[in-house]
Amino acid sequence: MKAEIISVGTELLLGQIVNTNAQIISQELQKIGIDVYYHTAVGDNKGRLTEIFHTAWNRSDVIITTGGLGPTQDDLTKEAIAEYLNLPLVLDEDSLNKIREYFQKRRREMPVNNWKQALLPEGSKPIPNQKGTAPGIFLEKGGKIVIMLPGPPFEMEAMLKDYVVPQLSKKTSSVIFSRVLKFYGIGESLLEEKIKDLIENQSNPTIAPLAKRGEVTIRLTAKAGSREEAMSLIEPVEAEIRSRFGEYLYAFDDENIEDVVARLLLEKNKTLAIAESCTGGLVSHKLTQVPGISNSLDRAIVTYSNRAKEEVLHVKSETLKNYGAVSEQTAVEMAEGARRISNTDIGLSTTGIAGPSGGSKEKPVGLVYMACADSSGCTVERHLFIGNRSDIKEMAANAALQLLRKKLLMLP
Repeated sequence: MKAEIISVGTELLLGQIVNTNAQIISQELQKIGIDVYYHTAVGDNKGRLTEIFHTAWNRSDVIITTGGLGPTQDDLTKEAIAEYLNLPLVLDEDSLNKIREYFQKRRREMPVNNWKQALLPEGSKPIPNQKGTAPGIFLEKGGKIVIMLPGPPFEMEAMLKDYVVPQLSKKTSSVIFSRVLKFYGIGESLLEEKIKDLIENQSNPTIAPLAKRGEVTIRLTAKAGSREEAMSLIEPVEAEIRSRFGEYLYAFDDENIEDVVARLLLEKNKTLAIAESCTGGLVSHKLTQVPGISNSLDRAIVTYSNRAKEEVLHVKSETLKNYGAVSEQTAVEMAEGARRISNTDIGLSTTGIAGPSGGSKEKPVGLVYMACADSSGCTVERHLFIGNRSDIKEMAANAALQLLRKKLLMLP
């Protein structure tokens, strides 16, 4: 089955909100073996919406819309679709009663225009909305399935998972399963070149490299009769890729670098102290997103000024004077100082220039040093990141965690 998603709302086109609905719907349809071929966003305009729906009707088996089911005059989704399909709108008493109950529970009077939300295209079925007033609509006509869902994601997602997916899963006998491999320290072009033979001969599963900020991912996607069968198709391809790039592979699927590092710290029973400058606490923030990390993370210190580096971490004034705060030498002394004052197994540090100002020819914006110290010594890395201030901080924090991961992998 070929599916298409139409997101309705002028606010989407203006960039006022992010279209997360299309992403959520695509992810859920993939799980039940329905291919999503098109995403379209259209404003609150009946003529343009009708035009888009006409195109979708001629090329897709399943059409899912989000948005435009509200009570106001610019909510035109079901009106446009009903008119295109030559279906009258009829009052659904059960939906009207549920809308009334919604307001009664909140001790509010139902506005007159909410009555409009209980009008459904003839022959359709209402999709219960437990979190709002607008019922969804499930319609089968001419061998096609049309599903209309409200725009607010918290309403849409519940209706999608509780009603839409179970209904659609009855009409398909396959699943689509993806496995995501995450790599660090290798560029997309080199990685793709090294698996060119696999990409050229792909069929099922498919292989899709993707560059993201500071990392590269490969998505392996298989379509089969069951999740287990799909996994069996993916496994030999994954094994081949891992044999070629195992040293760069660090995580799978939804796992992040902080998840990997936290797991290694806990598994190896190692304690950690962090000293941050340019990342401003972002490294520790990422780690503290992982439950249970308090068993390993002893403390995190933001030593932004030279004075703080000297007073708290005992970085030598001569080091700062001779080499500067952004230097290999300072990064090393920061990591060793954090480890020493906290009496932890490992010390990790970051120091750099996040920009947009403060750079020079010798030390440009984006230059970051990071160090990781333990009883065996200290490892330091130099990076030059490109982007705005937030990009540089994000990439530096991730790179520091990658450095820590490499250190932990070497420990017993």
